[in-house]
Amino acid sequence: MPGTIVVCGYGPGISDAVARRFGREGFAVAIVARTEEKLSKARAALEEQKIHARAFQCDVSDPDAVRSMLTKVRAALGPIEVLHWNALAGRAGDLVTASTAEVRTVFDVSVHGLVAAVQEALPDLEQSRGAVLVTGGGLSRNGAGVDSLAVKWNVMGLALAKAAQHKLVGLLHEKLEPKGVYVGEVTVLGIVKGSAFDPGTATLTADSVAEAFLTLYQGRMEAYVDVA
Repeated sequence: MPGTIVVCGYGPGISDAVARRFGREGFAVAIVARTEEKLSKARAALEEQKIHARAFQCDVSDPDAVRSMLTKVRAALGPIEVLHWNALAGRAGDLVTASTAEVRTVFDVSVHGLVAAVQEALPDLEQSRGAVLVTGGGLSRNGAGVDSLAVKWNVMGLALAKAAQHKLVGLLHEKLEPKGVYVGEVTVLGIVKGSAFDPGTATLTADSVAEAFLTLYQGRMEAYVDVA
């Protein structure tokens, strides 16, 4: 019987699709975000689909808040088997003018919060031979074309944080594999239909990304897989 999946950075796109897909596999689902009203509606929608879900309000840029939230998840839903990190911060869009506080925030969400979550959930993950699944993005890649898009879209801070997170996934993959814990990233190289970046012509769906996450979780082989 599957355990609990914690979906951090819950929203109406990829993370919702992941919550629904793993919920259909029998996982209890903990959805985590900052907005209580959004969480309440989302939990009700998941319950309507016969998915056992609970909502937890948390600022995932705060490591102490992340640790406290996971303690509450464990008490409410039982041991954590999968940690899904979908959180991001759209700050520091222009690194030339952004404050150092803004730059720190994008790293707090993409790196510091994730590290705290892995550390707190690790005893459960080791016991269940569980997994850490991270939503990556094409902005993490090197190359003039990618950098040009990050500048054009005013998401330079996000690109920087995602690049660091991409490296973090690889390091955790190597470190935790001997402990039976799988760490992997689905790198989204296209624009997801209905997302903020969709000009109306995107064809990649959140459901297809969620399916890639489930396949990655079940296969537990490579650290990275691309979807486009």
